[in-house]
Amino acid sequence: MKPILCTNYFHCSKMTDEEAVLDRGGTRSMLNTNFEKEELEGHRTLYIGVHVPLGRRSHRRHRHHGHRHRKRSKERDSTGEDGRESPSYNTPAQRVQFLLGTEDGDEEHIPHALFTEMDEICLREGEDAEWKETARWLKFEEDVEDGGERWSKPYVATLSLHSLFELRSCIMNGIVMLDMRANSLEEIADMVLDQHEGSGSLGPDARKRIREALLKQHHHQNHKKLANRIPIVRSFADIGKKQSEPHSMDKNGQTVSPQSQPSNNEAKQDVSRENSAVDFSKIDLHFMKKIPPGAEASNVLVGELEFLDRPVVAFVRLSPAVLLNGLTEVPITTRFLFILLGPLGKGPQYHEIGRSIATLMTDEIFHDVAYKAKDRSDLVAGIDEFLDQVTVLPPGEWDPSIRIEPPKNVPSQEKRKIPPVPNGVTDLGESEEHGGHGGPELQRTGRIFGGMILDIKRKAPHYLSDYTDAISLQCLASFLFLYCACMSPVITFGGLLGEATEGRVSAIESLFGASMTGIAYSLFAGQPLTILGSTGPVLVFEKILFKFCKEYGLSYLSLRTCIGLWTAFFCLLLVATDASSLVCYITRFTEEAFAALICIIFIYEALEKLIHLGVHYPVNKHNDLQKLTQYWCSCVEPRDPSNETLQFWDERNITVSQVNWTSLEVKECEVLHGEFQGPACGHHGPYIPDVLFWCVVLFFTTVFMSAFLKEFKFSRYFPTKVRSIISDFAVFITILTMVLVDYAIGIPSPKLQVPNKFKPTRDDRGWVINPVGPNPWWTTIVTFVPALLCTILIFMDQQITAVIINRKEHKLKKGCGYHLDLFVVGVMLGVCSVMGLPWFVAATVLSISHVNSLKLESECSAPGEQPKFLGIREQRFTGLMIFTLMGCSVFMTSVLKFIPMPVLYGVFLYMGASSLRGIQFFDRLKLFGMPAKHQPDFIYLRHVPLRKVHLFTIVQLSCLILLWVIKTSRAAIVFPMMVT
Repeated sequence: MKPILCTNYFHCSKMTDEEAVLDRGGTRSMLNTNFEKEELEGHRTLYIGVHVPLGRRSHRRHRHHGHRHRKRSKERDSTGEDGRESPSYNTPAQRVQFLLGTEDGDEEHIPHALFTEMDEICLREGEDAEWKETARWLKFEEDVEDGGERWSKPYVATLSLHSLFELRSCIMNGIVMLDMRANSLEEIADMVLDQHEGSGSLGPDARKRIREALLKQHHHQNHKKLANRIPIVRSFADIGKKQSEPHSMDKNGQTVSPQSQPSNNEAKQDVSRENSAVDFSKIDLHFMKKIPPGAEASNVLVGELEFLDRPVVAFVRLSPAVLLNGLTEVPITTRFLFILLGPLGKGPQYHEIGRSIATLMTDEIFHDVAYKAKDRSDLVAGIDEFLDQVTVLPPGEWDPSIRIEPPKNVPSQEKRKIPPVPNGVTDLGESEEHGGHGGPELQRTGRIFGGMILDIKRKAPHYLSDYTDAISLQCLASFLFLYCACMSPVITFGGLLGEATEGRVSAIESLFGASMTGIAYSLFAGQPLTILGSTGPVLVFEKILFKFCKEYGLSYLSLRTCIGLWTAFFCLLLVATDASSLVCYITRFTEEAFAALICIIFIYEALEKLIHLGVHYPVNKHNDLQKLTQYWCSCVEPRDPSNETLQFWDERNITVSQVNWTSLEVKECEVLHGEFQGPACGHHGPYIPDVLFWCVVLFFTTVFMSAFLKEFKFSRYFPTKVRSIISDFAVFITILTMVLVDYAIGIPSPKLQVPNKFKPTRDDRGWVINPVGPNPWWTTIVTFVPALLCTILIFMDQQITAVIINRKEHKLKKGCGYHLDLFVVGVMLGVCSVMGLPWFVAATVLSISHVNSLKLESECSAPGEQPKFLGIREQRFTGLMIFTLMGCSVFMTSVLKFIPMPVLYGVFLYMGASSLRGIQFFDRLKLFGMPAKHQPDFIYLRHVPLRKVHLFTIVQLSCLILLWVIKTSRAAIVFPMMVT
């Protein structure tokens, strides 16, 4: 049936079920390359970044036919169906913005993700031709390589300006059929050719031959390699669900009568018939995964036909989208078709026009315009708006054959959809987005524990999902990595604390305290992504307190319990008064200084521990290879024993003359306070060069291997899923590899020492400490003074780390809970004080590493497109498992004893270095050594003079140095107040 021709969208009121909104435009040929000079100049004048009102007259003598058409279109559209005037548009951008801002309420005009495929044909007399796929677009262009054996790398499409103008002419003068109802390619071909035949541009013979050409078989690039594949698993119900809906809207927004539509059963039969005809063996499953759910196809068909003397052009939008079997390489419904067939000799020209429309369909703005366009003029406005955004590269200054790599970050196109802000009006949206740490979580309620109650109400709905969201390999990789990373500092901190307190609080207490506090925090805290750990200032405080108690004859554990209980009380007082709302005054300056300092401490301590191994495993720097046979080292009696040594011998009834010193082993000699003598001996024992050098190898191999495997997901090897798993398990794979290599080599490197019995280190203490004990009663009161200092330390450590974790760039969706976090830390601090366990608070570097290990990225990304950062996998499982395993470590000593300490030191260095990423301070610090032309394109460098950036960085660096000096000096106890 031949459709009724409609000259204006709003004036067509009745259509049959095959009718489409048709706009035929001009009738002259649009692919005439012999443009007059003034016409080409007119194109350049109008569309290269210049906004020209559509109704303005040209001052040239000859005007392009497009201007006349647009003027007539404007006159037709100036009054609507009800006689009211439609909005006037001064620029194409304004028309596009108005079009995209309207909501029709019609589901068929809701934009979907698009896959665009371009097929080409060259039909000569006596040859059996077929359509061959030559290019495809999901986001970036991929071409079939000249050899025809593979796809090219995705690249940014570069178009000639001339092809864009020719495309514009095609849309203006060709057949435009919007919302066509058709169920097969045959129907589409008939309807398109009916329009051309009606315009007198085609004869019956040409029509028949063009129809045969359009219905030729389509050969896709993946047919060669997909002979035997398993049936596709993905359901077509989601991909092509729109086609089975029986209702649709006509051009006036009216519901089409049931008589003009196929019945629901008929539609379902058509869909099932189409789906059942799909050849599943020819589907590329790997590429199918790249296509978003609900995506539709846009097919571009261009080519040369020997019998044509003028081009045949049509732009078709189907409503509803239809699954045209064999047309597209992936079985998704087709929404758009662009057909361009012309005479021989202009194949490259047609190819470039096809690339132009395909690239336009991947443009975010024109894509939406194509879905919502009501007539031809809307499509032309979309092309004009695209041309306004085009950047022209001079032909003599670059090589057009170069393929531009896809960018890592594609800028948002939302500004093109929104009208520009008038002069003098400030855009408050962005200022709010980038402003401070404000939000409902940090607003003072004025009620006792009001903030904490709101935190509980905010987090309670997400509590179950905090566990269900953890069902992922990424979470397994995260807690295995963090378990290894947390174990060493906890045990090391316990060992140092044991040395400082003569074993009153040592490794087993540290392990137990960390496990108990971490489990409680993971279960009940507001932000379970935070990892608790020990801090340097706390260790300094413990040392000062123990020295004070020893000098004045006080019980260290009892006095420490009083201070801990007062500190817990002050923390709960801060929670009750909503003091955490003060966090909103913590600036990025303070955040970066604190985070940078903690990262530097991790790096410094990792290197310091490696260097310190040289004391325990000394190296002879004055070796003579010719005298290796004369080297020896033996244990001898001390020549001048100290009073401490003499007292040691007397206490143990050791008779020096009866000891066979030369037969003692190294450890026995050290226990009996003997001395080492010989050319192969150092001050502390025999030289052991193998161990130190092997430790250095383990240390740096761990660092580089962890970094390499973490970045492996961006490499070119292996499938995406494999690369992602290797990246997630990077640190765990590194530790496991280093343990196996160390075991195979057999060099006795220092190993992780874990307590193997669950009991207090000293027999004269239990698991519950009396706050008074042997101390005077008044000590329970005066201890509130040092407790104030501890409270500042705990508050600043906890809240600055929480601010860093809760940054807006992490895109957290479940909210935060500053008050609830501090409440849990305060309660557990009191519990640990009563049990004589170390205090634990948020650890910055461990928390940042935890967040980085749980980053979520889009899985369905187009070829060439970098996966988009979606946020963080917010859950409680990883923290809970980390500290549960830590508590069980006492029973896993048989396994943990094989982990070399240099490997854990290397993990520290890796965590400290990797946490520096994203700290703007270090990015600015690197600018000092860069010439201006090599500096990265940071946004602040565009708006702030470089000298002011350097001045700000110097001020921040000075503050960081001051904090470092205080931290490493005896005044380390006032460190938290300096941060404040």
